[in-house]
Amino acid sequence: MKKSEWSDREIEELLRQMPKIQDHRDPRDIYQNLSFKKRKSFPWVVPSIAAAAALFLIIILGTKLLDGPTPNYSLDQSSEKKTAEQHITMKKEDSSAKDKSLSRTENFDRMSEGPLKTAVYEDEIGNGKVITYWIPDSQIQNLIPVSTIVKEPQNKSWLDLFNEHMSQLKEDAWGLSEYYPINGEFKYDEQKQILEVNVSEDHQYGQGASNEQFLDIIKKDIASNSNVKKVKLFTNGKPGIEFGNTGIKYELNIQPEKNHGYLFYYPDQHEVPYLVPTNDSFKTIKDAIAAMKKDDQTYGLKKSMHLELRDKDMTIQKNTLHVSVEENAQLKNDQLTLFSYEALLLTAKEFGIEKVMVNNAPIKNIGPFDLSKENKVPIAPNLRNVE
Repeated sequence: MKKSEWSDREIEELLRQMPKIQDHRDPRDIYQNLSFKKRKSFPWVVPSIAAAAALFLIIILGTKLLDGPTPNYSLDQSSEKKTAEQHITMKKEDSSAKDKSLSRTENFDRMSEGPLKTAVYEDEIGNGKVITYWIPDSQIQNLIPVSTIVKEPQNKSWLDLFNEHMSQLKEDAWGLSEYYPINGEFKYDEQKQILEVNVSEDHQYGQGASNEQFLDIIKKDIASNSNVKKVKLFTNGKPGIEFGNTGIKYELNIQPEKNHGYLFYYPDQHEVPYLVPTNDSFKTIKDAIAAMKKDDQTYGLKKSMHLELRDKDMTIQKNTLHVSVEENAQLKNDQLTLFSYEALLLTAKEFGIEKVMVNNAPIKNIGPFDLSKENKVPIAPNLRNVE
């Protein structure tokens, strides 16, 4: 039978009709999913796609050249239509892949203009509200604070926003454990200023290691988002939640935890670290920064302090931390240095400090931060988009 023949004009017309695809994701979310250290790379993918596309075009365009004169057999209309549809489908797939590739390249180019910060800062919030969730890591060892900005809070309370958005968390995509939404209900008694947590009768929070972790998550979630001081616990409307290790718990006292340093937690197949508070608290910020220079092998956390700071030159003046780098320190404007600087800012916040000033910075900027000026500490760590 006679093979389908496509002219250059027809192929051009088909390519023009292919749909364009744009990637509207936040660059920070895209970069979060990139992995240069732990994810296996596949350098053969792009060349293979290019080779397949070239072979495809050769088959189409070279039919006459390869086969020479062909017998004058005719195709029935259904076969001809089917063949055309197959070509169009293949072309659309190729074009879609090409558009996606271009879109990702454009986003990567935007990221390559400078390092990306990862925490939430005052100038990013606008009229929105920040909600922070504490999510277990993939090994159920650490609780990772993940924050989001609700763009249109519509005068809702923090608890309303907390309840509404916890079902939208993308724990698996973020390299964390699936935990939310919590199998229960949160209510706030304004008159008594007490938060009530009512779990369902079939809850699993009182079994095994999840016993203590559930209580820690409740405490951290509430302390990070509110000024609530007391929580009452219920099971299916009845007072108390039974835990296998500690028996029945009826209430919790909420006390914000302070004076921690911040270390890096790298999820599997992700290059972007989470900035995570140390398990220990410290008497001074100097002690916290010293701990940030070492890995925490027990909890799988990596050192975050890659700035060579002089211990003797650290001072606090009017809620501003003043630091100096070593004389021959090589400070780079790169992503790792930016993460390290943000860890310093978050640690300063833990000690009630509002700003940080690097007195003798050898470079003017680290990412978006102007080191010739005082920089405000973040509002919350680890910004992720859920809306």
